[in-house]
Amino acid sequence: MYAVRYELIKTCKQTGARLGRLHTPHGTIETPIFMPVGTQATVKSMTPEELNEIGAQIILSNTYHLYLRPGHELIKKAGGLHNFMKWDKPILTDSGGFQVFSLGPLRKITEEGVEFRSHIDGSKHMLTPEKAMEIQMALGSDIMMAFDECAPYPADREYVKKSLERTTRWLQRCKDAHTNSENQALFGIVQGGMYRDLREQSAKEITAIDLPGYAIGGLSVGEPKELMYEVLDYTVPLLPENKPRYLMGVGTPDVLLEGVLRGVDMFDCVLPTRIARNGTALTSQGKVVVRNANYAEDFTTLDLECDCYTCRNYTKAYIRHLIKTNEILGARLLTIHNLHFLLKLMENVREAIKQDRLLDFKNEFYKKYYGE
Repeated sequence: MYAVRYELIKTCKQTGARLGRLHTPHGTIETPIFMPVGTQATVKSMTPEELNEIGAQIILSNTYHLYLRPGHELIKKAGGLHNFMKWDKPILTDSGGFQVFSLGPLRKITEEGVEFRSHIDGSKHMLTPEKAMEIQMALGSDIMMAFDECAPYPADREYVKKSLERTTRWLQRCKDAHTNSENQALFGIVQGGMYRDLREQSAKEITAIDLPGYAIGGLSVGEPKELMYEVLDYTVPLLPENKPRYLMGVGTPDVLLEGVLRGVDMFDCVLPTRIARNGTALTSQGKVVVRNANYAEDFTTLDLECDCYTCRNYTKAYIRHLIKTNEILGARLLTIHNLHFLLKLMENVREAIKQDRLLDFKNEFYKKYYGE
């Protein structure tokens, strides 16, 4: 019996979009869903109560960062990640693979795993499939991601082929090392770069290992969006219909919509929180760079269609002032708004699937968002 179970409720008649429920030990998630990222056991500047208020159903935390600070053993002593950060809903942890591979010259890949130097103090560490499982089991997340290699873009075919085959071997090692399947679910990750035959090979190998869910990795790594959509077009249908499908690391409204249209159920990205700290808001009328001078005397709200705490109470002029003076509240208000915006978008997407009108919804959304 798996710790996580997917229930397909409906497929949109206009598209391949799916309405579902993901049952986990810490609650049921309505899908399609966007997952706010809480890299270091916190969604930057947000309390768990605020996340609840804006409709967050599940958050993502990072194995690599939590392993380095404060350490998985300490979190285990605290009663696991849920208790440590006082978040009682589901948590997904990534394997740390993406962070390790992005270290570039600070890491060395072998069949055993990845040897790397900490970006904090230069200390040497070894992350293997077994270690990634040990850390995530100590963290106690509802969904654990397999340790994989995310091939860069562009990458030559031979490299990507060797990389995806290693990812398959690593997945088997992750499964063998995973001793807590009653309480934690392990998801496999399909790789294969931008090569159709390699994506097909990876999907076949990864889904041959029976798991409660599967992800598509190695996208949104610098390739054009059209290429990403093309890869999704032929990769998503290779994943089982009765399991959740997770597209890793994407969070712009257009990619969320295009992913859902193609049958993806789960998404995550640091984008809404990161751009908030840079003074940018996602709105129904497109991106608003609040730090720009033309908002200095703009006493309207960020988004007239939004009912989040920020939009109910504050003006662009005030938020711009906070951002320009490096006041923490500015980043907090924009973070609340941006996360609320994406979570509300996904709520509206679920409603549109229910009503078999997702294509109409997408066209209406784009018309306003891009001013077409």
